[in-house]
Amino acid sequence: MTIDRRTFADKPTLAIELAEAVADRIRTAIAERGAAAIAVSGGSTPARFFQALGKTKDIDWSKVIVTLVDERWVDETNSRSNALLVNERMLQGPAATARFFPLYSGGDEPDAAAVVRTNALLAQLPEPFAAVVLGMGSDGHTASFFPGGDTLSEALTADGPAIAIRAPGAGEPRITFTLPRLLRTDGLYLHIEGEEKADVLDTALGDGPIEDMPIRAVLRSGHAVTVYWCP
Repeated sequence: MTIDRRTFADKPTLAIELAEAVADRIRTAIAERGAAAIAVSGGSTPARFFQALGKTKDIDWSKVIVTLVDERWVDETNSRSNALLVNERMLQGPAATARFFPLYSGGDEPDAAAVVRTNALLAQLPEPFAAVVLGMGSDGHTASFFPGGDTLSEALTADGPAIAIRAPGAGEPRITFTLPRLLRTDGLYLHIEGEEKADVLDTALGDGPIEDMPIRAVLRSGHAVTVYWCP
């Protein structure tokens, strides 16, 4: 494992430091490749980070594409939509000129046709990602790699870009980037907060099956992972 664990005093400081790290990746990708794509996680944890990154002025946001590592299969107006959070918290001010590639592509279920629609859009993303920012649940899931997921094995091994997944702990049906596609990134970050998540990470870093704690697939991938944590 190549894990760099960084600890910050509080949530605002972590958000600023993570935003600066991702901004550096974006600027480098634009300088080297002419464009940058980032994939971020939803939930409540990254809200401060989104706001800090979106306020960064010295990025040519018109050359940036933002997408999500995973999404609940709900409309973007739904309060549980990760896309709603990104649009409200990040893609404002300087970042308003960035493009957003949603994973939800309409319909009641992420059936085969819906996944084809989503993947047709994602195929337009520049590679590699400039940065991928993951979160982690108390059950050891990341992205939508949930224990007990019906397509978990495929999600962890297929080239992707994205597949549908259903799991007991996931709530709605979801769509997620596959792990191999997420690992094609210049910078891979894990953003977690609180003592409980630190304990979960410690457990995940120990021995045990990936199926029980799918975050282990990331930690054991061989890709350098920088952990940003605060109490």
